[in-house]
Amino acid sequence: MTNINGNFELPKNNGELLEAQAQVWTHVFSFIHSMSLNCAVKLGIPDIIRRHGRPMSLSELVEALPIHKTKAHCIRRLMRLLVQSKLFIKLDEIQEKGKDKEVHYWLTPAASLLLKDNSMTVAPFVQLFSDPVMLKPWHHMKEWLESGHEGSPFEMAHGRSIWEHFAAGELRLANFFNESMSCDTKLVMSVLLQDYKQVFEGVGLLVDVGGGIGTTTKAILDVFPGTECIVLDLPHVVAGLEGTHNLKFVGGDMFDNIPRCNAVLLKWILHDWNDESSTRILKKCKEAILEGGKVIIIDIVLTDDCPRDNDNVVEEAQLISDMLMMNCVNGKERSESEWAKLFTDAGFTNYKFSRVLGARSVIEVYP
Repeated sequence: MTNINGNFELPKNNGELLEAQAQVWTHVFSFIHSMSLNCAVKLGIPDIIRRHGRPMSLSELVEALPIHKTKAHCIRRLMRLLVQSKLFIKLDEIQEKGKDKEVHYWLTPAASLLLKDNSMTVAPFVQLFSDPVMLKPWHHMKEWLESGHEGSPFEMAHGRSIWEHFAAGELRLANFFNESMSCDTKLVMSVLLQDYKQVFEGVGLLVDVGGGIGTTTKAILDVFPGTECIVLDLPHVVAGLEGTHNLKFVGGDMFDNIPRCNAVLLKWILHDWNDESSTRILKKCKEAILEGGKVIIIDIVLTDDCPRDNDNVVEEAQLISDMLMMNCVNGKERSESEWAKLFTDAGFTNYKFSRVLGARSVIEVYP
């Protein structure tokens, strides 16, 4: 413990000592939460319970799962942790007609995002970041921090960047990544276009930088059909994609040129890059926007360097994402002051933060 004067204090009694030990245990074994969740997704537990149409008994769940009969007793233990993690609801033991009393399970709102046929599913996200390829770089963090390696821990672990790894034939992980980004975009844009759609009002021509297959722009055009959109992404990403009368796909590099427009959209782009590269991107955005235009950024804005509430799930998710960016791409999440410095360094004079997307924010940046 540390008192208000900054002096270190040992636990005062056995209760504090044991609580401190349990706290360390929780952190040491926290990976068990994510791996248990990954197991549940792979087994299809959320989908099986949803298809059942009502709370499902343990015996019914065991019967429906593709598991070996000798492992049947393990499912109660798996579900017990997932219930404690608030991913499933455990109902009091229920006695159905002609059967013994049994514990039953149902889905929480979080579990509904694990359903594979949910357009906003995070199931691919779970599988991607639970994969051994994605976990290996974490074992290189100390080595990376001690070295002058300019890349990421991922590059140190695998000898190439995550993007090179995906492009080199790791189609399974690349597919998980693309599915994750697409589903995330559907979730974010669904909320944004309901609660803060005014950010796109009056935009005649919008360029979505790194917009992939156009999931974001298509959602915008559904609400603002009079807008014209350009998706700018690497040539191999947009190759073969067909546009419409108000949607065009352009192959290019955001570091070289961004088409002239009224607004540039950067959704989850800048956190992949260090400050120097992010400033270069923003300067290209500034060159692209026409008079009266703006840059729209959808990204995390950290509360500050010291979280105000250690029990705040949003703040925790932000800080975890920051470590993830450091590990995977040597990128970073930024506080308001760090974002402001980026904008000033890129030549912008005004900006507005709107915390309307949970862990992420909408930032409007003006020349």
